[in-house]
Amino acid sequence: MRPRIGITGGIGSGKSVVASLLRIMEIPVYDADEQSKRLLNSSAELRAQLTDLLGPEIYRNDMLDRRLMASLIFSDAELLRKVGELVHPAVGRHFLEWASQQTASEACAIESAILFESGFRTTVDVSLMVTAPVELRIRRVMSRDGSDRQQAEQRMRHQMPEAEKVKLADYVIVNDDIQAVIPQLENILSRIKDRFGLHNN
Repeated sequence: MRPRIGITGGIGSGKSVVASLLRIMEIPVYDADEQSKRLLNSSAELRAQLTDLLGPEIYRNDMLDRRLMASLIFSDAELLRKVGELVHPAVGRHFLEWASQQTASEACAIESAILFESGFRTTVDVSLMVTAPVELRIRRVMSRDGSDRQQAEQRMRHQMPEAEKVKLADYVIVNDDIQAVIPQLENILSRIKDRFGLHNN
């Protein structure tokens, strides 16, 4: 069996670093955020559903008006939920189709900040949570995005708490700039290989 690995973590945790390391290790990684943006424009079914829900002006010049959609859904929790119920299953199906084509490696992965919240957890065999201390995450977000502390904290409050994700995850990587990430990842991959009867290389 070729296991599907779900990578998640809160903002500033460093999940993208782990995803990049997997790619270096020749394990293909599906970027759920990037692919969802692409599907919002390329999927005729999604376009029709979003137009019905949000109105015909949501697409302009044949492209999704992301700013308009954000202004609509982030001020209306019910609308946000409905959009998620359309987009998340579409991305999940696309990931499974993509994963079925990844025959050159022993495993594949999906990177998603909302692995548990979106239902993507049901599309993977194991979940890997990347965690880091709150203060370090805030500093990373401020440095990366040019945001201030208040903005970084607000974005973190809108995500599922790390402690809850850690409880749900099969494996955890601590990315605290003290413990080396690569040995932790290699150990987890070895355990996954053992779990699924794969030979360690």
